[in-house]
Amino acid sequence: MFARQDTNGDVALTGLSRWLSLTAFTTLIVLGLFIRMPFNPALAIPGVLIGVAAAVPLFLIRSRLVLALALVATAGVAMVMTDSSGSGNVGWFTICIVAAWTVLAGGVRVGAVYWLAALLLFGLEWLVVASEPGWASWMAGTTLSAFAAVLIRHQLMLMERLRQAQAELVEQSRAEERNRIARELHDIIAHSLTVSLLHISSARLAMDDDPADAARALAEAERLGRQSLDEVRATMGLAGPGHPHGISPPVPGIGDLRRLVDQMSEAGVDVHLDADTALTTIPATTGSTVYRIVQEALTNAAKHAPGKTVTVVASTRGGCVDVSVDSTGSPGHGSGMGLASMRERAEAVGGTCTAGPGGGGWLVHASLPLNASRATDPRAADAGGGER
Repeated sequence: MFARQDTNGDVALTGLSRWLSLTAFTTLIVLGLFIRMPFNPALAIPGVLIGVAAAVPLFLIRSRLVLALALVATAGVAMVMTDSSGSGNVGWFTICIVAAWTVLAGGVRVGAVYWLAALLLFGLEWLVVASEPGWASWMAGTTLSAFAAVLIRHQLMLMERLRQAQAELVEQSRAEERNRIARELHDIIAHSLTVSLLHISSARLAMDDDPADAARALAEAERLGRQSLDEVRATMGLAGPGHPHGISPPVPGIGDLRRLVDQMSEAGVDVHLDADTALTTIPATTGSTVYRIVQEALTNAAKHAPGKTVTVVASTRGGCVDVSVDSTGSPGHGSGMGLASMRERAEAVGGTCTAGPGGGGWLVHASLPLNASRATDPRAADAGGGER
């Protein structure tokens, strides 16, 4: 590319474009000199020196003096070309080059001022020096060059805005993926550790009286640990469908709700599930959200109200899925990240979730629409993680 837009919104011309423009300007003004020489070399040679001296910083150095340098370079061109061969001197092409450059390097306003000055120069040449229709062609050529530069500048700005938008989308996607991984890890690890600790505690208590039951509890804790490790690897992308031993990232749904409750029951939590059979037909996004909310609520109940009865009720009603997790433990105070996590999950699919004193002690209630239009991926509903 010959130009791009810099971080300040201005057009940053590349080194190649700068050198090419300077070379074209110098070549044309030297050609004009050879045409001019037979007439008045005493005026033409200083004009070349002035024009090139102003063109070097104009084309090669980023400066705020674009207009001043362009006018000085144009004055040098006029010294070489005036009264040489009229409008037929190819050296006048330098004016077109400078007109385009002032727009690209200095902006539309600077380019407009130079364009007017160039038209004035050609007008004076037409009226005072040589009355030839060719000057109209140079006016048109300069106008076309400046207009083309305006279009190029506009396109460069649009391209830069597009690049910035794409970069923002990429960064947003990365941030969302990092958040998804963090939330998945919380859901996996917090739940697995809580249930494993319950099994280990049960094994410690049964070690003397019932070694077989202790061994069974330890084996279950080991199984949960291995399962959690596999899920963590899948979530972190260390294993995938293309890996020889890869597994798909865990996205549990409503069909896993019974397994979740049974897992908590085996760990010693007194939990009961009352689920509507119509739940098997709900969208995957909503089902995943229901699972995560129940999982978080059961994990918190096991941590903060061990040994208490927990009742899980899930049903469909009026185009919504109602989920409640009622623990008979002490209400306490709910201010942890886990409660905000459940609310975020529900809001991600257009629903609501509340948690606080109620029911038999502590009640978590969520209402989720069956048409989860605000989330299109089951993982999108997995928002946040923490404890009550």
